[in-house]
Amino acid sequence: MPAVPEHFVPALGLGNPHLQTLWGPLWRKTTPIERERERLWLDDGDFLDLDWHGPHNVKAPVVLVLHGLTGSSNSPYVAGLQQALGNRGWASVALNWRGCSGEPNLLPRSYHSGVSEDLAATIAHLRACRPLAPLFAVGYSLGGNVLLKHLGETGHNSQLQGAVAVSVPFRLDQCADRIGQGFSRFYQAHFMRSLVTYVRNKQRKFQHDGRHEGLQTLTALGPLENMRTFWDFDGRVTAPLHGFSDAADYYRRASSRYFLGGISTPTLVIQAADDPFVFPHSLPEPGELSASTRFELHARGGHVGFVEGSLRRPGYYLERRIPHWLASLGHGRA
Repeated sequence: MPAVPEHFVPALGLGNPHLQTLWGPLWRKTTPIERERERLWLDDGDFLDLDWHGPHNVKAPVVLVLHGLTGSSNSPYVAGLQQALGNRGWASVALNWRGCSGEPNLLPRSYHSGVSEDLAATIAHLRACRPLAPLFAVGYSLGGNVLLKHLGETGHNSQLQGAVAVSVPFRLDQCADRIGQGFSRFYQAHFMRSLVTYVRNKQRKFQHDGRHEGLQTLTALGPLENMRTFWDFDGRVTAPLHGFSDAADYYRRASSRYFLGGISTPTLVIQAADDPFVFPHSLPEPGELSASTRFELHARGGHVGFVEGSLRRPGYYLERRIPHWLASLGHGRA
């Protein structure tokens, strides 16, 4: 198979970072693939839903795919990558973070950008299910931050043969500032609506199911109105629900940039310099990266965009580059 170029060329007419970012959620057609859902029960009594695609061969490589904030296994970039991996004869499993599979999770807590304990539990489960299969992980945006944090925390014990992180918000505090500037406020408003709806839906579910203790915890957060920024939401919701003292404490303890030096797993990071969620100064310096990390910075691509080809026949660079790089590690056919 021919090599995939490391230089991304945006589709004609999609050079703008916002068009790159919005193409997938607004205009990309759904990728129809067959998947099997598995429910993984966690030690705290909550659950994660996993969506499998590809061969049942116990030795076929398995790729764990991690979606971003307010996404799910149905996000176009997730299903697209699963299809591309399946075309190579690889298995894949898309993780839905807590409450993201179409059904509210059972505890007041949810998911966030540093929830590496849920990722570790999923990896341990996959290792037990497919002990003979090489195991990889790919994370997008929030999922990429969680993945890099896990890799740095675990070092040689990550239980992964390789990893890819895309459009990573390396410094959560700085990204919370960046998304409040210029046109990026459009994304901030969308996320705030989605996140507040997420909490309100869970409140209604707890009320309906008689989960009074959980409902009391969510009610104690106070009114959910007037949350306009990530600093607002993470200070009033994320921090108290997940054991952080405030938003700054959460950002400091969950930002993947502080964990990069501990990564021992072969890791590819794909980033765009024009990402409307990430300041250029939020990107790590070469000296912060471990020897096992390859950092590919493209001039364009937006946030989880990287749409190539043409408007009539768009292509998806990430779905060529990621499988090709994983296969180059030598654990499956290229």
